[in-house]
Amino acid sequence: MRKHLLIFLILLFPVFTFAQTNLKGMIMDAQNPKDNLGVMGATVNWLDTSIGAITNDKGWFTIPYKKEYKKLVISYIGYKTDTITISNLTPIHHFITSDSALKEITIRSKRDAVQKSLFATANTFTVNNDELLKAACCNLAESFETNPSIDVSFSDALTGTRQIQMLGLKSPYLQIMQENIPSIRGASQAFGLTFTPGTWVESIQITKGAGSVVNGFESISGQINAELVKPFSDDTFFLNAYSSLNGRLELNTHFNQIISEKWQAGVYIHGNYRGEKFDNNNDNFLDAPLANQINVMNRWQYIDAQNGWVSFITARFLNDEKQTGQLSFNPETDRVYPNSTLGSDEVWGSEIDTKRFETSLKIGYVFPELPFQSFGLQMAYSNHQQNSYFGFNVYDIKHESLYSNFLFSSIIGDTRSKFKTGISFTHDTYNEHVNTTNYRRKESSLGAFFEYAFDNLENFSLTAGIRVDTHNLLGTFITPRIHIRYVPWEKGVFRASAGRGKRSANIFAENQQLFASSRQLNIDDVDGNIYGLNPEVAWNYGVSYLQKFKLFDKKGDITFDFYRTDFSNQVVVDWENPKEISFYNLNGKSIADSFQVEINYELAKNLNLRTAFKYFDISTDYKSGNLQKPIQPNNRFFANLSYETAAKDTGAQWKFDVTFNNIGKQRLPHTASNPTQYQLPAYSERYSLLNMQITKVFLKAFEVYFGGENLTNVQQKNPILASDTPFGSNFDTTIVYAPIFGRTIYAGLRFKIN
Repeated sequence: MRKHLLIFLILLFPVFTFAQTNLKGMIMDAQNPKDNLGVMGATVNWLDTSIGAITNDKGWFTIPYKKEYKKLVISYIGYKTDTITISNLTPIHHFITSDSALKEITIRSKRDAVQKSLFATANTFTVNNDELLKAACCNLAESFETNPSIDVSFSDALTGTRQIQMLGLKSPYLQIMQENIPSIRGASQAFGLTFTPGTWVESIQITKGAGSVVNGFESISGQINAELVKPFSDDTFFLNAYSSLNGRLELNTHFNQIISEKWQAGVYIHGNYRGEKFDNNNDNFLDAPLANQINVMNRWQYIDAQNGWVSFITARFLNDEKQTGQLSFNPETDRVYPNSTLGSDEVWGSEIDTKRFETSLKIGYVFPELPFQSFGLQMAYSNHQQNSYFGFNVYDIKHESLYSNFLFSSIIGDTRSKFKTGISFTHDTYNEHVNTTNYRRKESSLGAFFEYAFDNLENFSLTAGIRVDTHNLLGTFITPRIHIRYVPWEKGVFRASAGRGKRSANIFAENQQLFASSRQLNIDDVDGNIYGLNPEVAWNYGVSYLQKFKLFDKKGDITFDFYRTDFSNQVVVDWENPKEISFYNLNGKSIADSFQVEINYELAKNLNLRTAFKYFDISTDYKSGNLQKPIQPNNRFFANLSYETAAKDTGAQWKFDVTFNNIGKQRLPHTASNPTQYQLPAYSERYSLLNMQITKVFLKAFEVYFGGENLTNVQQKNPILASDTPFGSNFDTTIVYAPIFGRTIYAGLRFKIN
């Protein structure tokens, strides 16, 4: 660790000397052209950047100049916002016009569905609503189907739950946030991604590698932040209805209402239901669970732009019920109760009932005369209660969480040097019941952070952060992180990052699929503070290169990424013995290497191709030796082709989207000691998946969509070992490497009132 920290400190405190060029100008009132009176307090900034300045008492300003920035935005309360083109450093004199003199104008432009910036320091890209609508996107877990950076797979053969991975590591190593508040953690790790409906998501920001220290110390492989729809910008009414041939029905409705000039409120309701039983592989088990969910969110948004205030108040309640197991399972008569004669040990079944309440408050203030200076307060509370059983195994968990974060940001000297600093506090209470054992613990942490950002406005930028946290179970520790960006030539950018992450492994909540087997659960270490285990600690290093280009007058880009995650300690989940699951601290090495090359290209007008190839080398020292991570493809190939016709004045158009995935072979856990009929090969076979969606937009307010998932009808053979003897010693539903259900056809409609 000292070596890692020394490298970081060397990168963190270099002395940079850069030449600086400034643009000067004067802003005047067009209603007094003869007097040449300057406007004091007007805001001037470069388009799509945070580089800005304020005019002085004579209307003059000085702003750092960067040759890539050609558009200057000038704004002042009560006046038209102007955007002017800058071609040289000649001082400008510009007149602004009062709002009362404006005529109505309409500006139309189309954003890229996935936005990759040449100017962001971190390797971050944004997935907007246009990209999310390319698939059914019923919930957050399914919103990454058309994104090659996130891998989506099924966690087990029973619940149908999607799990995501980035850089070859499961979602617990990702910090998943909603509007920059950590959200899917602790008890919600297994199913939390399915608790956010896709229509509630406005955009998603994905950061590879070390995240920001502003959001905490838990991020290891990256950060995902989902921005939810806002009452002020969302439709007055929105309806989405969805139905699939696998029995899944969904309904989403949004209602937004203006309360006053500064207040607007929204109510968002989601429901999904699956009541039909399917067993396409004839193993006598449900291919998808019977399910019922109701999910309600209420948001209040306050904006006082003139005085610099903005605030969000959000409250959510969710009730989610799942039943799975054998086709004939009836919970009222067949559930097995420990130490009781009730129930049946001949029909295997499972129920997972979850109730969750969460609320959050966000307050932000931007100093009107200093737009580069602001402060914010985030507070959140959640209560998550899950009662579940899997055959004989019982797993109940209650998790209460409190989170608060105060943030102040400003500049040092000028807008080339910025900083963020603040303090955060988290408190978590866990109460878990695992069969006959109770696990209780409380975690509290208090932390302070400082993040410095430098941009020379030419070809170099740096973001370096450090935070110190004191935690009742993890101790006092330092979390350093750094991101560097360098532009060697036009439309090309190198990025590098390094950082440390630390987290508590919630071994049962994160591995709930393991309860649906006859394996015995063992915790081999007892000296740590969390289940007798030590916290997980890892360093993540990464480099990336993005090059945008034009070929045959069509735009495109190519990206190369390489990331390594090196664990100082990891809670190893060892299921190489088919009779047990063992959790123990790492004794040796655990390294995850991830390489990706991605190409995006506009083949023709409105016809876009996205392709990617990924290679993984993920190995861990188990007690039985160094092994590759099980159920992890060693490579993947991804391709997405999208096309849309030109939109007519009414909004009518067609949209077509096809996604292809080729998944490489995967090492399977050891089963050679099982009876012959319950043995699996050492590796799975490579397979391919094809998804497609067609959308017909009739009017700007109405559209229908039709699509299919897994059109190649891939189905894993024998996904449930010993399905004929579910209470026997060889029963196992956890070794899932391919789809269970097979081909799925769906259709839906969207209707909105602006």
